[in-house]
Amino acid sequence: MGPVLAGVLQLIALMGALAIAYVPLGNYMAKVYSSDKHWRVERWIYKGIGANPDTEMRWTAYLRGVLAFSAAGVLFLYLLQRLQGVLPGSLGFASIDPDQAFNTAVSFVTNTNWQSYYGEQAMGHVVQTAGLAVQNFVSAAVGIAVAVALVRGFARSRSGELGNFWADMVRGVTRILLPLAFVAAIVLVACGAIQNFSGIHEVGQFMGGSQQWNGGAVASQEAIKELGTNGGGYFNANSAHPFENPTPFTNLFEIFLLLVIPFSLTRTFGVLVGSVKQGYAILATMATIWLAFIGLMWWTEFAHRAPAFEIAGASMEGKEVRFGVGASSIFAVSTTLTSTGAVDSFHSSYTGLGGGITMLGMMLGEIAPGGVGSGLYGILIMALIAVFIAGLMVGRTPEYLGKKIGTREIKLAACYILVTPALVLVLSACAMALPTPANSMTNSGAHGFSEILYAYTSASNNNGSAFAGLNADTQWFNTTLGIAMLLGRFVPMVFVLALAGSLGEQKPVPVTAGTLRTEKPLFTGLLVGAILIITGLTYFPALALGPLAEGLA
Repeated sequence: MGPVLAGVLQLIALMGALAIAYVPLGNYMAKVYSSDKHWRVERWIYKGIGANPDTEMRWTAYLRGVLAFSAAGVLFLYLLQRLQGVLPGSLGFASIDPDQAFNTAVSFVTNTNWQSYYGEQAMGHVVQTAGLAVQNFVSAAVGIAVAVALVRGFARSRSGELGNFWADMVRGVTRILLPLAFVAAIVLVACGAIQNFSGIHEVGQFMGGSQQWNGGAVASQEAIKELGTNGGGYFNANSAHPFENPTPFTNLFEIFLLLVIPFSLTRTFGVLVGSVKQGYAILATMATIWLAFIGLMWWTEFAHRAPAFEIAGASMEGKEVRFGVGASSIFAVSTTLTSTGAVDSFHSSYTGLGGGITMLGMMLGEIAPGGVGSGLYGILIMALIAVFIAGLMVGRTPEYLGKKIGTREIKLAACYILVTPALVLVLSACAMALPTPANSMTNSGAHGFSEILYAYTSASNNNGSAFAGLNADTQWFNTTLGIAMLLGRFVPMVFVLALAGSLGEQKPVPVTAGTLRTEKPLFTGLLVGAILIITGLTYFPALALGPLAEGLA
């Protein structure tokens, strides 16, 4: 079987699995967030944190809940790392330095999971499980909660109330993420991923000498790392490590995990707004971009013309021979089109154009299908922009799902879109202009610039993957990337929740002959075009200096 055919068959199997899960999981999540009943364990949690889950919140109160909970998470995780040296189960590792502890705490709370450390050489069992793994659950639940709040803004009328943040967050953990992660962890253990709390072992090597390896609760963290589109791995090699991703089957299974909730949330959206066709239109947009990017990645990695590549049959540098080019390309596209950041290959080793594709996937806003929750609210913002553009074309006040898109709504949507490009471009320019951060580049020229651009794109979009050629463990990068992650996560949420409140207060307008039918293929095409054009106009100059210049050289 040729490598291209193998990749196609794996893609077909993946799409089939996602299609099977789409309706039941989407309907189940809609039921979770529309139910007025609380589980007993949830009531214990509400009592413990002093929250009333039945109190409806306006967008300002909902936002305060998001920010307060996330701030507490950053503080707790920071202190846990700073105290690691005196904690049990630290495996003898020292406490984490202040700048790296800040970067890591922000990274996991913002669902970014950027790692400027070697996981197996820095973090003990307590920090990994009680700190990082816990944040993998709750940060994903926060993203879903904000997306559901925006959907309620579309679904409700004459009410600025968006539900209860504490109820939405707790339900996301107890009813969705925990059960799915439990099953996924069992599958990974059965397929060879490790799950233990062992210490450090001396392991012999085939060519002589030895290495030190430590165990850990790897399978359980791997499950939620992918399922919650988090990305932080137990080991520095991430999902290329055989302890995390032992076989081609687990590789495909992990891609399924990182895609299943973001894709299925479009069904949840359709059910909650009372029109599953609207959900299918958003799904079609996501799927079109995802499949197009996979096709482009295969073209760049299989057919790149150079002697070494032709002898190997494809661009194999930096890719696991267990997975090959086809599966590695699917993983690379999926992880950068979601806010996951997990990698089973080194993106820095991809061809110039291939590296550009991974960057462009993040620059789109990670909306195809995007992160857990963040992908849905991101593409709904783009849908408002597309409707606004269509309204300008025909001279009609734009409407989406029965809500008028007025001056306030379009300003909030525009502010949302401008946040991450401003962070990426300004911080990349500063890093290139200053001598200290520029010295962290392993490579010079276009590829070196791509390393910097990729890092800030990954941090600002809460992705977490890296080009693997940049020394990011410096005070400059730990601090500025941490700031980019904070602002890139929470400033957009301010505009999303404000938009949700504005939409919820409106009275629905009736559908007329002049209303744009947003459940039709025409709107899907318009939305895809708007996404690509807006991103292209914003980032094309930077991409031309980096991956495009390298790829065309």
